[in-house]
Amino acid sequence: MKKNWMLYVMIVPGVLYYIILKYIPLMGTVIAFQDYQIFNGILASPWVGLQNFIFLFSYQDFYNVLRNTILIAFYQLIFGFPAPIILALLFNEIRIKFLKKSVQSLFYLPHFLSWVIVGGIVFELLSSQGVVNAVREWLGLETILFMQKESYFRSIVVLSSIWKNVGWGTIIYLAAITSINPNLYEAAVIDGANRWKQVKHITLPLMFPTILVLFLLNIGNFLELGFDQIYNLLTPMTYSVGDIIETYVYRAGVLQGQYSLTTAIGLFQSLVGFTLLYIFNRLARKTEQGLW
Repeated sequence: MKKNWMLYVMIVPGVLYYIILKYIPLMGTVIAFQDYQIFNGILASPWVGLQNFIFLFSYQDFYNVLRNTILIAFYQLIFGFPAPIILALLFNEIRIKFLKKSVQSLFYLPHFLSWVIVGGIVFELLSSQGVVNAVREWLGLETILFMQKESYFRSIVVLSSIWKNVGWGTIIYLAAITSINPNLYEAAVIDGANRWKQVKHITLPLMFPTILVLFLLNIGNFLELGFDQIYNLLTPMTYSVGDIIETYVYRAGVLQGQYSLTTAIGLFQSLVGFTLLYIFNRLARKTEQGLW
């Protein structure tokens, strides 16, 4: 420690961040087993054991919320996770440096917009007077109120998430690509490999460890879709297909004050995420990869 004291000093902010904002709040999970009363506090609130969990799993609306969360999370994993990989491969094929940097900047930009702004853009584009319906009218098709239709809501959520985050997600993959030894590509060209074969036999295999680690990090947050996006896109007509755990927790916890119930839901989310992460990490270790 004396020799490398500067390195230890550098990690202090990160350690403090996790202690203060991650580990200390873990003590608050005990209220999932209490009838928490805000004026009595944790120490004076009565214990109820597993009553909150029993109520949670006997509450019919929770299953609809859980189903919506799983479906949207699955769609985002299937369609959203490969998107930055594909985009990074496409960026890597652009040989004009100025054009490559310009296109990258355009794809990065949506990441810095809040979901309030992105939600407003989506509503404007898909409104009855929006661009999408204007094109449909020009083609002789009927106007569709996309944001009021249950059948379109999940697709809108997934596509808007990809549009906002795909550019930012390419950063790590591009870093992984640039770390590949150029001599491998030169040898492949000499052997007669075209661009697709170079991607298939060199780029993707050497990107695999990075892809696997990011997949494991994503699967650990499988049920945590994020409150901002859904809340800003949700309408009363799409509650049946768009109400997820985070929006339910907001209504039950913040608006109705059911702190114990919502803490039990959060603990359930964490246990599901940890279980999925553990299972997939065990599978990943068979390829000599994994988080631990």
